[in-house]
Amino acid sequence: MTDFQNIHAFVKETVDQKGDEAAYRWFVSETERESVTWNEFYAQLKDVSKSLIALGVKKEDKVNILSYSCYKWVVCDFAITSIASCSVGIYQSNLPHDCQYIIDHSDSVLVFAENQGQLDKLLKIKDQIPNVMKVVLFEGDYDDDWVLSFDDFLAMGKDVADDQFMERVNSATPGDAAGIVYTSGTTGVPKGAVLTHDNITFTGQGALECFSTMPGDETFLFLPLAHVFARICVYAALAYGCPTTFARSIDTLVDDIKVAKPNWFASVPRIYEKIYSKVVSGAEAKGGAALKIFHWACGVGNEVSDLKLSKAPIPFATGLKYTIATKLVFTKLQAALGGNVRWCVSGAAPLNPSIAKFFHAAGVLILEGIGMTENTSFTNLNRFDNYKFGSVGQVGPGIEHKIAEDGEILYRGRNVMKEYYKMPDETADTIIEGGWQRTGDLGSIDSDGFLTVTGRKKDLIITAGGKNIAPSAIEGVMATSKYIANVCIVGDKRKFLSAVVNVDMENVMDYAETNQISFDNADDLLDKKEIIELIEGEVAEKNKEFASFETIKKIILVPDFTIENGLLTPTMKLKKNLIVEKYKDEIEDMYPN
Repeated sequence: MTDFQNIHAFVKETVDQKGDEAAYRWFVSETERESVTWNEFYAQLKDVSKSLIALGVKKEDKVNILSYSCYKWVVCDFAITSIASCSVGIYQSNLPHDCQYIIDHSDSVLVFAENQGQLDKLLKIKDQIPNVMKVVLFEGDYDDDWVLSFDDFLAMGKDVADDQFMERVNSATPGDAAGIVYTSGTTGVPKGAVLTHDNITFTGQGALECFSTMPGDETFLFLPLAHVFARICVYAALAYGCPTTFARSIDTLVDDIKVAKPNWFASVPRIYEKIYSKVVSGAEAKGGAALKIFHWACGVGNEVSDLKLSKAPIPFATGLKYTIATKLVFTKLQAALGGNVRWCVSGAAPLNPSIAKFFHAAGVLILEGIGMTENTSFTNLNRFDNYKFGSVGQVGPGIEHKIAEDGEILYRGRNVMKEYYKMPDETADTIIEGGWQRTGDLGSIDSDGFLTVTGRKKDLIITAGGKNIAPSAIEGVMATSKYIANVCIVGDKRKFLSAVVNVDMENVMDYAETNQISFDNADDLLDKKEIIELIEGEVAEKNKEFASFETIKKIILVPDFTIENGLLTPTMKLKKNLIVEKYKDEIEDMYPN
């Protein structure tokens, strides 16, 4: 592993080695992509850096990027850090007041905004962000002195000399802040984790060492770059020189991945869950012989999966059946992911082991890992040739992990953040004696060094009967039902567990139509006796996997948890405190005195 002085040196090594090879691709139509080489990328990075210097952005100044993941996001991020300034991403889904908090708290002096829609948010809060001298639009133009088009912005740096650029580049040291990444605020006010140049270059290389990359590999990115999980994938891909294609949007993901044909990609569990639900629902909808073939193929796939997990040879007859199963069934799933995927990464939330096993049986290996904003989003990962479903894998190179006396997972290494920006008390509570980082997660480490996360300390439910329950595993099992999208379990200091259930509306609507259940609109279904009984039946079936005190006794059905209504983070995690507050009356009704 190389000890780079800064991120610019990290970038320049790949540029010098891979110069004329493809670096990044993006869509210009539904089926066509443009691309740049590493040399072209570096030239554009340099142009952006010079324009930032011309605008007066100084060393350690903070610059926001408010945009969906795209090529310009990456160019600007690397340009900002190359001149020893600090990039601060903002989720494109954030509301104006959320943007205002991050811009203000991070002391930002400039904002890159994706388009008119993002600019409109900034215009609404302009008077509340007086330190922002300019907004630079990635796309479009706007007649206002406060706003620059991207072309006008680039023109500003034409007279900045290379020597001036290199002077700034050389001023960046390993311990300098390269980025501030704000937590998603699932439990309160977002905190800004300060990540250094060393945090990023160390972690990018470490993640790459745990990947199974091959010459000619390409990857695909649709996760939000405001989250460090997506950024670490970009850093790892850069360390290898692996070309990255950017999806147009989350809505075009299915079509885009078929064009991109990646060899590997990273995702949050919800995407895998939705694919699983769609595949199973499609097979059940066909019924008859097609459904029988599907179940037979899954059986053969599970047999092969078990053999691979135990590192046992696959008998000839079993292999032959698997070839037939793949041709009849599994190729459709593989084609939906582009047809070239060897492995995927899952992170940011727990992945149910049964989902991972299903994909493995179908010939797609999902490697679950874990990381937090506070440790540059990478600590553990299952490896291509060494994995255990249900675990988040072994620790990465140069990183230590241990379990505290109360069961909390602790980490130490060069991936651990410098601090929370302007929050010394919270920093002292998180980075404790010996440089260990507290995670708030509970877990165990087995004899092979594989970490299993059992829940969050703050989420731990203690029932009135004194039973300690980690709800995440139960919620994950419930979500394997094709009719259930999300589950928020409640029951702290109560006699039993209950749940706020967000149904998979597409599958529930299909069920209603098949069973001739009339409804005026989607939300109307939530009050239908037949739908309530359907979901209660699904919960009862999943309850069989748990001890009596862990079972969900009562449920309420509610509309979607979404990013837009504030109940879901941009990485699709539940904001449980807000869900419980929103439905507090309905929850109380489930617990009569």
